[in-house]
Amino acid sequence: MDSKTIEEGRQTAIISYLLTIGLLIAFVMNMEPKNKYAAMHIRQSLGLNILFYCIAFLTGYFTGWMVATPFYVFFIVLWAFGLTNAIQREYEPIPLVGNYFQDWFKSI
Repeated sequence: MDSKTIEEGRQTAIISYLLTIGLLIAFVMNMEPKNKYAAMHIRQSLGLNILFYCIAFLTGYFTGWMVATPFYVFFIVLWAFGLTNAIQREYEPIPLVGNYFQDWFKSI
């Protein structure tokens, strides 16, 4: 990916990691014209949001901190990795689940 495309989509990519509202704003920002770099990070952020809500729903049935804490640590590490990649102009999917997100949400 060329540096011009990355620079044009960098702001949108960073915004996509700022909570769910940031994801929605980034999605709208990337409607026209589409930027490949921003779209990749939007797919990663969308996948992280869906993963967060699904796992949070499942861990909600457990009240112990021993179940909830590893989930939140796992999610924060993945989120920080994605945000750091967007800030540092990296075109790299999130470990473990990023390639799945790219495949599942390829229409974005």
